[in-house]
Amino acid sequence: EVHLVESGGGSVQVGGSLRLSCAASGFTFEDFAVGWFRQAPGKEREGVSCIRSSDGRRYYLNSVAGRFTMSSDSTKSTLYLQMNSLKPEDTAVYYCAAGYPSSCGDQYMVQGYDYYGQGTQVTVSS
Repeated sequence: EVHLVESGGGSVQVGGSLRLSCAASGFTFEDFAVGWFRQAPGKEREGVSCIRSSDGRRYYLNSVAGRFTMSSDSTKSTLYLQMNSLKPEDTAVYYCAAGYPSSCGDQYMVQGYDYYGQGTQVTVSS
């Protein structure tokens, strides 16, 4: 059974940094695409970043490119999202997710994955 648990959320001021972690179990990273989604109040969930471990393809949402870095450590079965230069519009609940390898490419991220964690709140205040 696939299981994803996020941690590392919190409250920061504009320009600050946070590092989210996601402990994964029940699947092999190389067989899946893994990623991060977020959902702000009153808005639809959007894909932030993904990695397709089998070939290293990686995607970033335009609004976070250059500020966020996603990585994965298959030896620890853990995903990370390093978020720098945070802005108020980054405020959202962040979810890690796992899906089929075709869910992630250099220029795209499918908006529906198969498995999600419970989410962690990120709040950026000015």
